[in-house]
Amino acid sequence: MSDSTDSRTVPGTAVPRHRVIIASLVGTSIEFFDFYIYGTAAVLVFPTLFFPEGDDTAALLSSFATFGLAFVARPIGSMLFGHFGDRIGRKATLVGSLLTMGLATVAIGLLPTFETVGYLAPALLALMRFCQGLGLGGEWSGAALLATETAEPGRRGWAAMWPQLGAPIGFLFANGIFLILMLTMGFSAGDADTDHAFLTWGWRIPFIASAVMVVLGLYVRLKLTETPVFAQAVSEGRRVKAPLAEVVRTSWRQLIIGTFVMLATYTLFYLVTTWIISYGTGKVVDSSGIALSISYTDFLELQLVSVLFFAVFIPVSGRLADRVGRRPLLLVVTALIVAYGASFAWFLRPESMTTPVMLAFLVVGMTLMGLTFGPMSAVLPELFPTNVRYTGSGIAYNFASIIGAAVAPFIATWVVHEYGVAWVGVYLVVAALLTFVAILGVRETRDVELTDV
Repeated sequence: MSDSTDSRTVPGTAVPRHRVIIASLVGTSIEFFDFYIYGTAAVLVFPTLFFPEGDDTAALLSSFATFGLAFVARPIGSMLFGHFGDRIGRKATLVGSLLTMGLATVAIGLLPTFETVGYLAPALLALMRFCQGLGLGGEWSGAALLATETAEPGRRGWAAMWPQLGAPIGFLFANGIFLILMLTMGFSAGDADTDHAFLTWGWRIPFIASAVMVVLGLYVRLKLTETPVFAQAVSEGRRVKAPLAEVVRTSWRQLIIGTFVMLATYTLFYLVTTWIISYGTGKVVDSSGIALSISYTDFLELQLVSVLFFAVFIPVSGRLADRVGRRPLLLVVTALIVAYGASFAWFLRPESMTTPVMLAFLVVGMTLMGLTFGPMSAVLPELFPTNVRYTGSGIAYNFASIIGAAVAPFIATWVVHEYGVAWVGVYLVVAALLTFVAILGVRETRDVELTDV
């Protein structure tokens, strides 16, 4: 296989490195945007329009249940797209995952509500959310491999952080667009008037507009070639007929460890994004009977500020992962997440909550999120051999999404209502301790060549 000494291009190809960076970053930004606008709507819109029967808490829990459904679909998506990613290549599979997510997201924006078609409305919503999960289940591992398998020697952690930046970028766009719509249309979170323009058609705009972003993502990705690491595996006859069966047979230990390595990251993120919205705006009452009363628009502004810290610390973690190693970095950050979980009782006391305290809580959480999330697109792929890397890294990443993210808003909502907000912090502490143990079982992979795994 030919090699190129030009550091501006991917070895063995004429593809500029900046094109790989753009393709991985743009694609994941679009996918996470699509995924997060659902999370915002799950609190703001869907309880009123798709689950109107019963009390407010029951409607919110029903909406969170459909939110969590995508996380059940994500491992299925990683198996489905992983099969083709390890069989036919990274490029074609990334195109397929982007289309799956994009079409499902646009369809959500076109769905009829409960008032129009009754229980068919939440059923269709759940189906489209499941399809979103399938798409993102195949997206992340493909984008991570696109970055890691084309990285310069000694800079894999830095290269791998680019697709991770898609998460805060997607979040910023998703919540930013919802905030702009609410302010310009004069809508408040407590408004249950289904005739309001925002609830009639305004909320649909982000979902339908994502079609434009999907077209852009497809254009960028169709200009790529296959990664040299996968091309070498093909030329050496190392492809397997059934990647799922092969990864379970040969790499089951890595699957388990990788899943728990991601557990704290997922639990942290969905506590300080999706759940905290419902708690901070008073939709969930603490066991003491006291509810917070930050307005929804003010809370979105706080989140948008805090997500900037998420974005800033992803590149920081990428550099650190290359300099000090994956394992030492993650051990330190996970220990800090344990301490953060223990601080919930102080940060989130209803009787002393102020807007600056909530902002500090969100900023600390998002800073830790950037530090733990940034290295993951290097850590998980480095656990698996090339012929099952797409499948293995995707399954580990997305099984973690079930036990760390799908149930997190649901469990936290129930826990704070029954036992108080301090126990939500205990929930995060337990998840972080499990992750800490898993990291202890991971070998350092900073200097491992992906072709040798």
